[in-house]
Amino acid sequence: MLCPIFLIVFTACSQSAEKKETTQIPPIQKDTAWWGKTTGKLPALLYGDGTDRLGGATIGYIDTGVVCKVIGQVKKFYQLQLSQYHTALIDTAMMQRDTVLQIIQPVLSGSWKAWGTDSCYDIVTIHLNQKVPYTSYMEVNPSAIKIKLYGVQSNTNWITQLQSLKEIKNLYYHQTENDVLEVVIQLKHAQHWGYTIGYEGKKLMVKVKRQPNIVGLLHLTFAVDAGHGGTNEGARGNVYGLVEKNYTLLFAKELEKQLKLAHAKVIMTRTNDTTFDNKDRVLFLQQKNPDVLISLHLNSADDISVNGVSTYYKHIGFRPLSQFILKRITAFKMNGFGNIGSFNFALNAPTDFVNCLVEIAFLSNKGDEIKIKNPAFRTAVAKQIVLGIKDWLRYVATEKN
Repeated sequence: MLCPIFLIVFTACSQSAEKKETTQIPPIQKDTAWWGKTTGKLPALLYGDGTDRLGGATIGYIDTGVVCKVIGQVKKFYQLQLSQYHTALIDTAMMQRDTVLQIIQPVLSGSWKAWGTDSCYDIVTIHLNQKVPYTSYMEVNPSAIKIKLYGVQSNTNWITQLQSLKEIKNLYYHQTENDVLEVVIQLKHAQHWGYTIGYEGKKLMVKVKRQPNIVGLLHLTFAVDAGHGGTNEGARGNVYGLVEKNYTLLFAKELEKQLKLAHAKVIMTRTNDTTFDNKDRVLFLQQKNPDVLISLHLNSADDISVNGVSTYYKHIGFRPLSQFILKRITAFKMNGFGNIGSFNFALNAPTDFVNCLVEIAFLSNKGDEIKIKNPAFRTAVAKQIVLGIKDWLRYVATEKN
């Protein structure tokens, strides 16, 4: 269970309580500011501290060792000054104070180089004289990757693009503010297949995954994630008491079986009842480098009449897969609870590979729980997901940028 959606109506009588709970971000205090570096497992920048179960909306993961200026604290987060007009939050556990840092302001960008490898990547490198914070996002129609480098002024006088490039169409930048450099990577294909950003020394490296030469199940590797597990039980059924972690594993094993019958390669995040933290799952998946991740969960809501299937994505470039899977499962006598974007779930956050979260049905609904309990339903759902993936692949093969 991840995402029951509720409508909350605030009336005039609730305004004073709402104001009391609001946390004001402290103003910039230069005399208390300090410098440090990002550290720990998957440090992430956030827009704000958040008020719901999923926490503050995540901007994206950032590499370790990135030099940042801390200007305040909000609850368990530090406020970072990314540039003159931009701030973000980061978990206090993800920042380490460094009193001997030699701070460079502004940081200058040097030469760029882009080339294609013998494997499945095009690579872009950008020379900098300090590791700076960055954010990135996908655009569609036409497809592009955009990266903002904070605290950077351009000293880039050439960008070398080699003929070995196969996915990158154009590469350029805009100095959008005095201390913000925007990198634009235009892609040849409409479908985003993923990208990874990190530092090699002080050189920023962007690995852009190419569209496979043959777009078909036989040529792709799928990761299947059974949600929850071990000490994290997830939701429980209202009528039969079904435990989410047990049934997501059954659905995952059935999906693994159906994908293998279609001759796809499959990676499982878990095959038994084990505790596996979501951050560790992301790190595991980044190491295994699948083409596609499907994460399976079972939903729950206070309103026991709510039922049906829903699919989720965070990055707009990964939305098409979630739409095709939803369409196929709803065709199998299931209500559609919706296709939800910008979803703040750990396994939707990586940009490294196409991913989709499927909330198959509601454990809190009697009719859905009866279906979940039925092995024939689990087999049917797995087959519908595979059909949805095939529909998506046919769409990808014919779509042009």
